[in-house]
Amino acid sequence: MTDDGETDRIEQWLSALRDDNEALRNHAIASLGQAGPDAIPHLIALMADEDAVIREAATNAVVRMGPVAVEPMVKALQDDEWMVREQAASALGQLKDSRAIDPLVAALQDKDGAVRTAAVWALERIGDARAVPGLIDALQDGTLREDVARVLKKIGDIRAVEALIDCLAGSNWMVRRHAADALGRIGDPRGIKPLIEALKDEDWLVRRNAAESLARLHATEAIEPLVPLLEDDNALVQETVAAALASLGWQSDTRAKHNHDQHD
Repeated sequence: MTDDGETDRIEQWLSALRDDNEALRNHAIASLGQAGPDAIPHLIALMADEDAVIREAATNAVVRMGPVAVEPMVKALQDDEWMVREQAASALGQLKDSRAIDPLVAALQDKDGAVRTAAVWALERIGDARAVPGLIDALQDGTLREDVARVLKKIGDIRAVEALIDCLAGSNWMVRRHAADALGRIGDPRGIKPLIEALKDEDWLVRRNAAESLARLHATEAIEPLVPLLEDDNALVQETVAAALASLGWQSDTRAKHNHDQHD
C-alpha cells in the first residue's frame, strides 16, 4: 500500500497538471511517471477530462511508466468513456508493446470513430505484421480506409496485396495513392497488372506512384504502357516515368525515335 505522504504527493502532482505553467505541468507529468502503478487509476480518470490538454498530460504520464502501464491501458480500452479508450489506445501506441496488438486490433471495431482512428495510429507506431489481418478487415471502414492503407504500406506485408489491389480500383484517390505506392514496396508480382491499369488514373499522384512501383517491380511489360506518360500533363509524372523507363532498360534513342514519330 502507498503511505499517506505518497498519496498526498500524487494528489499534488495531479492538481499541478491543471496549472497554467507548462514547466510545472511537465514536472508533474515526469513525477507521476515515476510514481508507479498507484497513480494509474487517477490518471485514467483524468483521461476522461473535458480539457484535451489534461487528457494528453495524463496519457504522457502513463507512457513515462513504461511496461508496467501496458496491462492497465489494455483494460482501459474497454472503459465506458470513449475519451478514456482513445487515450488508452494512444498510450499503447507510444509504449510500443506487442501485448497491445490484439486488443488494439479489436479496438478497430470500436463504436467510436476517434477510438478506431487512435487504434490505427497505435498499430502504425508498433508496426507489427501480426496486426495485418485486422487492418485488412478495417479497410471496409470508410472513415479508416486512408489511414489503414498508409499503415499497410508501412508494414509491407505480402498478405495485404489482394486488399491493396482492390483499393487501387476504389473511389478514394488518397487510398489509391497509398495502394499504388504500397504495391511497389511490398514487391509482389500480382501488383503489376493492376498498376499498369493505374497508369490511366485521373489522379496524377496515383499515376506517378504506379510508375515508380512498376520500376521497383522490374516490370518490363510496363514499358509500352509507360511510354505515352512521357507526355503526361504533370511534370512530376513525366520525370518519374522517364526514370522508370530508364531503370527498365528502355533506351533514350528509342525515346528520340518516339518523339520524332510523334512530330512527323
